[in-house]
Amino acid sequence: MSKTAEKLGISQPSLSYAIDSLEKELGFPLFKKNGRNIKLTHLGKIYLQFVQKGLDEIDRGNALLQRLLNVSEGTVNLGFTYTPGQSLVPEIIRAFQKEKANRKISFNFIQGNTQQLLTALLEEKCDFVFSSFSNHVGALNTTDIFDFRPLIQQEIVLAVPADHPLARYKNINIEDLAQYPLIYFSKQSGLRPLIDSLFKKHGLKPKILFEIEEDHTIIGFVRQSLGIALVPRLLLSNYDSIKMLHINESAAKHQLYLVLKNNYFLTPSASKMQNFITEYCFKNFTSQNKMI
Repeated sequence: MSKTAEKLGISQPSLSYAIDSLEKELGFPLFKKNGRNIKLTHLGKIYLQFVQKGLDEIDRGNALLQRLLNVSEGTVNLGFTYTPGQSLVPEIIRAFQKEKANRKISFNFIQGNTQQLLTALLEEKCDFVFSSFSNHVGALNTTDIFDFRPLIQQEIVLAVPADHPLARYKNINIEDLAQYPLIYFSKQSGLRPLIDSLFKKHGLKPKILFEIEEDHTIIGFVRQSLGIALVPRLLLSNYDSIKMLHINESAAKHQLYLVLKNNYFLTPSASKMQNFITEYCFKNFTSQNKMI
C-alpha cells in the first residue's frame, strides 16, 4: 500500500480512502487481506479486466491525439462543393503532398451542396469547407458561427447543345436567354442566388424547366437537348455535343469561400493545410486574376 501510494504521489490514507469509496460504490470488496499484504478478490480480478481495457483505450486515445497534434501527421477533414472537386481540390492535394513533410498527412473528404457542407462544419465533421456564401444554415444565422474567407472565383458560362440556335455565338447576353427553357440549379445549391440575381438584374423571369443540384448532371440534361443552363465552367470529356458560351456580364462569376467555424480548434496538420490552400489559391489564381 505504501509503495503504491508513493508511486501515485499521494498519501497512504488517501489511497485507502479511495479504495474504500470505490468498494462502497461498487457494492463488493475488491481486496482481501493476506497476512501483511492484500490481494484481489475474485470479483476484483473480474473488475480489473475491464479497468485494464479502459486504461488501454485511454493509452490508445493518447497516442492517437499525439499523432493528430503532430504537424507532419494527422488527418485533415475537408469538405467541398461539386465543381472544385473536378480540378481544384485534386490539384491542391497533389501540390501539398509533393512536399516531403506533408506526405504522412491523410485526408477525409465530404462533398455536397453549400447547406450540407455548412451543416457538417457546424457539427464539426469537417475542419473547413470550400463552399458558396450563405447567411443561414438551417434556421441559424451564420454571422456569428462561421468565418467566410474569399478564396477563388468561378466563371459562369452558358452551356448549350451543339445544335442549339445560340451555339453559333461565342458570347451572349442574359437577355438572349429569355425565350429558352432552362435547366436550373435547385434551391439547395449555393449557385442559385447568383443565377437568380443575373435574371433579376435585367428584369427577366427565367423559364425553368428542371431544377437540379449538381453541375455535371445539369450538363447531362443539356447534352440531351432538354434545355440550356448557366453553370460554372467545367472540364468536359466531350465538347462535340455541347458548347460553353461566355456571358457578357461582369457579375457572371461565382465567389467560392474557405469557411471555418469560429472558436474551433484546428490541429497543426489542418492549420497547415488551411494556410497552404490560401497561399496556393492566391499565388496561382487571385494574383493573376484567374478564375476556375
